[in-house]
Formats: sequence, structure tokens, C-alpha cells
Amino acid sequence: METVKQKEKKAYSTLKSVYGYKNSMAAPRLVKVVVASGTGSGIKRDKDRNKFVMERIAKITGQKGSLRGAKKSIASFKVRQGDPVGVMVTLRGARMYGFLDKLINVAIPRTKDFRGIDKKIVDGIGNLTMSIKEHTIFPETGDEDIKDIFGLAVTIVTTAKTKPEATQFFELIGVPFKK
Repeated sequence: METVKQKEKKAYSTLKSVYGYKNSMAAPRLVKVVVASGTGSGIKRDKDRNKFVMERIAKITGQKGSLRGAKKSIASFKVRQGDPVGVMVTLRGARMYGFLDKLINVAIPRTKDFRGIDKKIVDGIGNLTMSIKEHTIFPETGDEDIKDIFGLAVTIVTTAKTKPEATQFFELIGVPFKK
């Protein structure tokens, strides 16, 4: 089975004929993958929530996450500036390619009633941001802690300049879009 890295190299030859790239550096390529999860107000009820989410994201991505604090104080949510409200991981290089292989080939097809990803989630500057409702679709997460399920946001950042160029690049690397 081809990896995402191999598919990315093959995408250049396909996209070169469509967009007329002069060299391989002009073609879109993957820059980074950002995985984030908001822990929100759960920290008030369960003090170990951030620790649990950090451990799970570290298992899923293979890299320790960093706690993110609130940017503003919001009295109605009882949140003060700097309170931990989420966990974020930025993946580059080999870990990024490994995570994308796992995401595209194993995790996304395991989601309930999966029929493909909508093409609308690709933004105008060539990035794809998808939400995953349950972290349990990844094989590293055991089913013993079913009560603590949280969602993730995965952003795949590329060097593509336009939405059509990015959409075609994502199709070539194997992202399962709706037909």
C-alpha cells in the first residue's frame, strides 16, 4: 500500500499537466498537521480532564500536546484569562506522514455511517480542517474509557494557492471525498 508521502510525490506529475508547474517546488505539498481539542468547562468539574486529553492525544499522534490557555476572561463562562481550555499538537515531518496514513486509511473509515468527507471543508488558501466527533476511532485508544469521549479538530496545511488546486491535491493523496 502506498504511503501519503509517496502519493504526494506522484501528485506533482499529475498536477503539472493541469496547472503547468515549472518545477516540483511550485506544486502543493504538505506543511504540517495541527490536532486540537477543547476541554472547555469540563476542567471545573474534573481536574484531571486536561491530563486525560493530553495523554490520549499523545497516544494518537505520537507527540506530547501543549495546554492552551484562554485568550480572554469571560465572566458568563467563569473562565479567566490564561485558564487551560484546550490541548494542541503540531505535527511535521515523519510524524505528520505517519498520522495522515493512519487518519486516511484506518481512522476515517472506522467512523459511524461514513460516506466521505465534504469538499466544502477545504478553505480558499489550500487548507483542510475536519472535525472528528469521537477520538475512539483511532486504534490506539482503548474502549475501556467510553465515558470520557472527546472530539478533535484536524487541520492539514498545504502550500496550495487556490481551493480547486488544494482539493485536487487532497484527492491525489487519498483523502476520501464524497462523490
